[in-house]
Amino acid sequence: MSTDVTNQRRTPFQLENLIASSGITNPESAESTRAATPLNPGTPVSEKETFVVNLSTENHPVLSQSEKPSLPHEGESAIPEDVQEEEIENKEDDWVHDPRNARNWPVAKKWRMVMIVSFYTLVPPLASSMMAPALPEIGEHFGITNPTVVSLTLSIFLITFALGPLILAPLSEIYGRTWILHICNILSLAFNLGCGFVKTTGSLIGLRILAGLAGSAPVAIGGGTISDCFSERDRSSAMAIYSLGPLIGPAVGPIAGGYIAQTVGYKYIFVVIAGLSGVCAAFGIPLLRETYGPVIRLRLIKKSGQDVEKVETHPHLVAAHGPGSQFHVLWVNLTRPFILLTRSAVCFLLSFYMALQYGFYYLMFATFPTLFITVYGFNTGTSGLAYIGLGVGFLASTMFGGWFGDKVYQMMTQRNGGKGSPEMRIPALVLGSLFPPIGLFWYGWSAQAQIHWIMPIIGTGVFGFGMMATFLPAQLYLVDSFQYAASALAAAAVFRSFLGFAFPLFGEQMFHALGYGGGNSLLAGLAIVLGIPFPIWLYYNGERIRMNSKYTRH
Repeated sequence: MSTDVTNQRRTPFQLENLIASSGITNPESAESTRAATPLNPGTPVSEKETFVVNLSTENHPVLSQSEKPSLPHEGESAIPEDVQEEEIENKEDDWVHDPRNARNWPVAKKWRMVMIVSFYTLVPPLASSMMAPALPEIGEHFGITNPTVVSLTLSIFLITFALGPLILAPLSEIYGRTWILHICNILSLAFNLGCGFVKTTGSLIGLRILAGLAGSAPVAIGGGTISDCFSERDRSSAMAIYSLGPLIGPAVGPIAGGYIAQTVGYKYIFVVIAGLSGVCAAFGIPLLRETYGPVIRLRLIKKSGQDVEKVETHPHLVAAHGPGSQFHVLWVNLTRPFILLTRSAVCFLLSFYMALQYGFYYLMFATFPTLFITVYGFNTGTSGLAYIGLGVGFLASTMFGGWFGDKVYQMMTQRNGGKGSPEMRIPALVLGSLFPPIGLFWYGWSAQAQIHWIMPIIGTGVFGFGMMATFLPAQLYLVDSFQYAASALAAAAVFRSFLGFAFPLFGEQMFHALGYGGGNSLLAGLAIVLGIPFPIWLYYNGERIRMNSKYTRH
């Protein structure tokens, strides 16, 4: 429901912005305005307020979006949760230009939010893989002889890590992003700490499921925080840093996990994870601020002390975020990702491509301990160092890929008369897609030949570089393409987490049957068949296919 705010009573922050839009932004402009009116400096406060209202509604009607001066980073939402609601809110110029809108915050404050949310996003992926070098010790401690069950204790985390965003993302739109992050972080601390002291295999698996659910909150909410703060033209760097956590976390975690398990026992892996969650809370609770516009506005309305009058000026906010709307928001967000996966070929294929690489990634986690301990003679501690290659590849790709993707997008936009399109993300994706199969061949056949241990690690670094170089443009393409881009990202996250869960369960059996060379050649073949022709095809046909979907952003 849309309302004409110019014909209704203004809230305090509406009045402030009407003053700003009327030109009374400094003493000089204020004096010139007073000189042009019968109001004198001694006018009582109530008369001044009347003057402001008259000024805004009669002499200076609310300016159109094109007439207002654009503020830094203002623009269309990167991840609109509801397009109709966004259109209504963008028409309300008082909020578009309000300094309390996260888009209009100082750059330093925006980047503080990015860093805190990225830290939150780093810890759960660490928890997902930090125990990987200790899998033999865990299997021995609990008396697990089936290698599939041993791998299950690692990968079961990803089941609820995949499903959690479907519930937590809409909850963040109802109650705000900040407190969902804080509460889930504290729950994650408790569940991970419990994993270190359980007595049975079932209890360990159960707590890993709960830890995955709580740990999925930053993945569900972090992208929304980035979109709250940054517009389309300047979000790539922030998105690259935020995306680094889910990729580099699983690579960095085992490096520490191996030495912890060797020196003080696997239990303290979970103690360290809980401690990192505590550090997140220590920084996040006092410093993180709410960024989601509708929730901020409703809180401002309630704080004003005139709830009824204020709410009446923003009925669409109440309709979308007020009492009675929670179950509708939850249902829409639960079903929309699956609708996008089944009704959009572009969303399905991009999600499947990212999921396939994520499956390769977690397959490496489950097989590294066996390869480097049994073939290369590493102990539990030094086997964690095998993950350094992946981490270095991710870091190098983040620095190069973010810069290269932005450069190509800006160059192509300029050539197109200043108008960008999702397909301008594809050249970076084409380049990145060349590296995963190279890395898989390199890793597999150097391990098969049992040449120096540095060679398979370099191969994993090449794979990590290519994986990050494809993830960033693929996610940005989804964000640029779909009206409900949050749902498109959630669909991709669910898809990749399920493959990340499934692949390690058959890894040992596949490599036992085919060898490291043959098994990784099979994976590399899949990466070539889907990964290399698909981006090229998408570059030439993506726009036509997108236009056939009613979910496409026009």
